[in-house]
Amino acid sequence: MNNTIKMMIGAGFAVAVGFYANSIIGQSSHGGFLVLAAVFGAYMAMNIGANDVANNVGPAVGSGALTIGGAIVIASIFEASGALLAGGDVVGTIKKGIISPDAFGGDPMIFVYAMSAALLAAALWLNLATWLRAPVSTTHSIVGGVLGGGIAAGGFAIVSWGTMGKIAASWVISPVLGGIIAAIFLYVIKSQILYKEDKLHAAKKIVPILVALMAARLLPT
Repeated sequence: MNNTIKMMIGAGFAVAVGFYANSIIGQSSHGGFLVLAAVFGAYMAMNIGANDVANNVGPAVGSGALTIGGAIVIASIFEASGALLAGGDVVGTIKKGIISPDAFGGDPMIFVYAMSAALLAAALWLNLATWLRAPVSTTHSIVGGVLGGGIAAGGFAIVSWGTMGKIAASWVISPVLGGIIAAIFLYVIKSQILYKEDKLHAAKKIVPILVALMAARLLPT
């Protein structure tokens, strides 16, 4: 698929989102801007698919465990499922944990403008990173966008620096923990499956346990 066709498909998706949003909120107060924000969201979604999702499926495709088509199908299902089942806390942090809507003097549209600017800024950065073939984090991008948009709209005082400190700490802790957990899983797989004489029988015992551990995070707390 050449770049022209890709751009046409992307533009068509953004236009479709715009028409759908207009049918729902187009006639409301500030409806035109809200429709524009929905288009920004569509643009952001495409960039997440091009970069962030590609980061996730890259190891599976690179190892030969999945084809690119199969990886996309699996990512489509489980990325959406993860957002619906376990994404509420993250949404809450982005929505009002970094900057509070109450800090804008009762004018919600200033908050909407700031968040829309953050969304567009993060999408543009992801687009640039994808063009440069650089794997980057959507979370880093949107957190930085929200922080910058909030400071521009209301100053440094409206930022919850305690929350920002925890988020920044997680950017260091997460790769370290990810590496440790990956090493443990690899050790278990090699010692309990790959080095066993009957690999299939061993896999039937160990793989369900590993899958259960990964799925447990999706259970409500």
